[in-house]
Amino acid sequence: MQRKCVTRASRLMAGAAVALITSQLFIHSARAESGKEWTTYGGDQANTRYSTLDLINTNNVKNLKVAWAFPLGVLEGQETTPLVVGGTIYVTSPRGPKYVFALDAKTGAVKWRYAPEMPADIAAAVCCGLVNRGVAYASGKVFVGRLDGMLVALDAGSGKELWKAKVADYKAGDDITSPPTIVKNLVVIGYAGGEYATRGAITAFDQESGKEVWRTYTIPGAGEPGNDSWPSSDVAMRGGADAWLVGSYDPQLNLIYYGTSNPAPWAAHARGTDSSDYGKYTNLHSSSTLALDADTGKIVWTFQQTPYDAWDYDGVNEKVLTDLTIGGNTVPVLMSADRNGFFYVLNRRTGKLLSAAPFVYVNWAKGIDADGRPVEDPEKRPRKDIWARDVCPSFYGGKNFPPVSYSSQTHLVYIPTFNICMDEVGRETGEPKKGIFFLGTEFDAGKYGPGGNGGEFVAWDPLEKKKVWGVKEPKPFVGGALSTAGGLVFYGNMDGEVKALDAKNGEVLWRFQTGSGVNQGPVTYEVDGKQYIAVASGRLVGPPGFMGETGKKLLSSTMEGATLFVFELPN
Repeated sequence: MQRKCVTRASRLMAGAAVALITSQLFIHSARAESGKEWTTYGGDQANTRYSTLDLINTNNVKNLKVAWAFPLGVLEGQETTPLVVGGTIYVTSPRGPKYVFALDAKTGAVKWRYAPEMPADIAAAVCCGLVNRGVAYASGKVFVGRLDGMLVALDAGSGKELWKAKVADYKAGDDITSPPTIVKNLVVIGYAGGEYATRGAITAFDQESGKEVWRTYTIPGAGEPGNDSWPSSDVAMRGGADAWLVGSYDPQLNLIYYGTSNPAPWAAHARGTDSSDYGKYTNLHSSSTLALDADTGKIVWTFQQTPYDAWDYDGVNEKVLTDLTIGGNTVPVLMSADRNGFFYVLNRRTGKLLSAAPFVYVNWAKGIDADGRPVEDPEKRPRKDIWARDVCPSFYGGKNFPPVSYSSQTHLVYIPTFNICMDEVGRETGEPKKGIFFLGTEFDAGKYGPGGNGGEFVAWDPLEKKKVWGVKEPKPFVGGALSTAGGLVFYGNMDGEVKALDAKNGEVLWRFQTGSGVNQGPVTYEVDGKQYIAVASGRLVGPPGFMGETGKKLLSSTMEGATLFVFELPN
């Protein structure tokens, strides 16, 4: 495919006069715009997770109570975002006995269940726990990506399977954990696999027929621009760069935005290079942000957050779209709290870097240079048989999959952050084998960073490039965010609490103990004039296991669970 690549962003905009933020949400239905429904993973196509509802607000949130609760049937980590359309909640569970539930949004009564037959060997080729982050909805259909690499369309009214399309080979480690992106008549989806010897891709299917419309590989093939950023085409074709989280869409520019994962294997030396090759190879388009033409799938621009990545600093974190007023001009921007610890603001039309600043403690790089490239500390880059000690952040990142929320009321971004550092060393990989981890590293990621807390919920000013306030959490794996016009921001933690805070100053106004960890962001909706808050509870099982003894203590001190909680104000 022809690609126009911007491998290095333009010079940082220095000393620009900054005015008030002007927000513009890119929303794909009038119902979503009203705030009464939650029709896509990020609340809108811009992934802001902001709701215009204000019936629940700073004055009355202290009175929230459980309206109903629904058990999801398994003791796996719950990362699902419920969708609410036409009075129905669509919520997923990571595996059988049921995969998708349709529930009455007011009462929790079951309307239908989708329980497909799944391969028995699925767990063997899934990186980091059996999870599913939810479904997508369009034109009376529910679309769900499965761990067996299949994309399925269901009738929203009955749950009947309408079509099924193969996206990826799960036996190679290419499983689907996140919902697709709805773009006009297309349903667009990526897949996981950065820990295996695979090649990432983003694929669009026709919503009606399930036929493949286009497929864009995230790593340039032989003869394509950027292929020479890899030491050989053979290395590139098994180089990861998978788009395993969610996309955003700007209908005005007709651009889809996805982030890509680490290159495979993690260790740079195992990709056919040595330490002297830093600067020579960047491994496009790994650990990057891609902008794709929605009609053709062609890459319009790319910005690489972590060139020559050796730390598993996936660039997949959700891309939040809004407009900011900078220097008296309205600029269409893309914002992302990256796993490498820097908060990026890009011009989403061109890919030009506007700013980048650390939102957590960062020591692997001293900053971002004028070309948008990290200024690395050489001692923090792991090499073959040479340990890099106390690298911050760890491979979990400054932020992982739990999503941010951008409030057009406060003009702040709310970020669930990690405070974990690691030691890492490069090791020999041997020949890659299908469906087997292909890392080339050894690591210890059981260290908390400065302050000794595992995480923090941070309110970030994207223009001033600084933290406004933060709530420190003793344990990591802080849950995703939801902000509302009621002046509130909601999130959960690994100990099972879901909280409502004053979005301006971080004061905790309400909390509820769900009994198990809250990983994903809550959602909100309205039925018959009443506003509800919904959130899935069920602490992570797989990811803490990579923290050694620290992870074992985390798991032993928290409870497994799987329940969808819905809250309301008393009548």
